[in-house]
Amino acid sequence: MNTLECIKTRRSIRKFTTDSVPKKDLEELIEIARWSPSYKNSQPWQAVIVSGEKKKALSKTLITLLENDTEDNSDLANPTSWPDMEKGNIKNLLTKRMELTGVDLGAPEMIFKAKKANFNFYFAPHAIYLYQDASLSEWSLFDIGIFAQSLMLAAHAKGLATVPQAFATLYSKEVKECLGIPLSNRLILGLSVGYPDMESPVNAYRTERMDSTDICKWLE
Repeated sequence: MNTLECIKTRRSIRKFTTDSVPKKDLEELIEIARWSPSYKNSQPWQAVIVSGEKKKALSKTLITLLENDTEDNSDLANPTSWPDMEKGNIKNLLTKRMELTGVDLGAPEMIFKAKKANFNFYFAPHAIYLYQDASLSEWSLFDIGIFAQSLMLAAHAKGLATVPQAFATLYSKEVKECLGIPLSNRLILGLSVGYPDMESPVNAYRTERMDSTDICKWLE
């Protein structure tokens, strides 16, 4: 798979097989992603890979917090509003998925189910958390986003699947305590990792993208 094909065919997967990924393959994802560019080569990223009993324990903790209606403590502020263009993209996604599934993903009960699915990491065999020192600037958020993209593309190129999960960071304090991440760090992103189950209907729909002419203009 060449680079262009890898970028265009990568997709977020929300149903995985139960097969574990060999440790050497997971290690290779980090080995590849570490070559991502960063501001002044600061390399402001750290990762922890979670599997087996530790992942089960983390899922149980997060789901218990959710079911007890515990207030979230995400290190990154949750969006409270969107500009019109971005709001339109989100609306189109929810509308399309409702047409395909008959489910209103914006309904409170569905948001609860979505959070629970995230906390179960869609039953993927592995999860990866990305974090960084909380004193770093906003540029470093940009850099760790590049790292995350590199990691997801590397996984896709190796026949693996991922899904980036903001919900997985809602209870950042408890996640950090469970995984031994210093509380002085900020939790940026969780990702589920495994082999895709392409027979599952949940993976049948791929989200659309805006036309390039809508996001880029030429000046000569």
